[in-house]
Amino acid sequence: MDLRIFTEPQQGATYDDLLAVAKATEDLGFDAFFRSDHYLTMGGDGLPGPTDAWTTLAGLARETSRIRLGTLVSSATFRHPGILAIQVAQVDQMSGGRVELGLGTGWFAQEHAAYGIPFPEKRFGILEEQLAVVTGLWGTPVGETFSHEGAHYTLTDSPALPKPVQQSPLDPSRAGVPVIVGGSGPRRTPALAARYAAEFNLAFPAFDEIADKLANVDRALTEAGRAPESLVRSAALVLCAGADEAQVARRAAAIGREVDELREHGVAGTVDEVVDRLAWLREQGLSRVYLQVLDVHDLDHLDLVAREVVPRLG
Repeated sequence: MDLRIFTEPQQGATYDDLLAVAKATEDLGFDAFFRSDHYLTMGGDGLPGPTDAWTTLAGLARETSRIRLGTLVSSATFRHPGILAIQVAQVDQMSGGRVELGLGTGWFAQEHAAYGIPFPEKRFGILEEQLAVVTGLWGTPVGETFSHEGAHYTLTDSPALPKPVQQSPLDPSRAGVPVIVGGSGPRRTPALAARYAAEFNLAFPAFDEIADKLANVDRALTEAGRAPESLVRSAALVLCAGADEAQVARRAAAIGREVDELREHGVAGTVDEVVDRLAWLREQGLSRVYLQVLDVHDLDHLDLVAREVVPRLG
């Protein structure tokens, strides 16, 4: 089971706060540091204000050496796909080939209004076209050009540069970074993942729905003629672990949540409970979990999981 640390900086975090979490992530042996891509808090004052996801990851690319880095997820409404392809390829170069791109439709209308970003009612077609453009730009051989004419974007004779350091997991003969696609829809999103993604992610799923949602992905892979083992299946879930009940309660209070609710919806409880939950998620077919860390100043939380949970997962 791969465990990745996942942060929500729009809730209130400086770059230095995120750097501390990323360095702890690396030092403690976790697989990756990921962050959300949002520009507005979802509760509280959000001070000191948002940080841009790809600016943050560029900095972390130079200040870490092992962990993978990425977004869960960037909104297709935030950046033109041509610009996004350049940004991600550059950060991949800066990191020595450790970047992954999570990309989704976007959902938070208020942050778009707050910063003057258009928020069309229908966005799935935008996401689909962005995936085609971004992967197309990366995968175009050096010396050739890329053109695209679609409903939302037109690119003409692009040199399709720069290239990522990595090769596409779907076609190792071409450049590309692992793409993460997620969503709850039964057909369209799984089909999109089967076409473009190295990983399919469930964001905060109800536990009793995981098996059905993964079955939808399996069906889409079969329809696309793609091997089931070629797609990583993951979930993002809130983390609230403690050495004892008192510590669990303190950590729940620090993020404004109830312990019982966290146990019902997240990776929460004592060490034994957290180990059991992660083992159960693995039995459901997940091979990766993004542990959502909401208190970025509680680095002891990460240390507890690294010392007491990870060794018991095998």
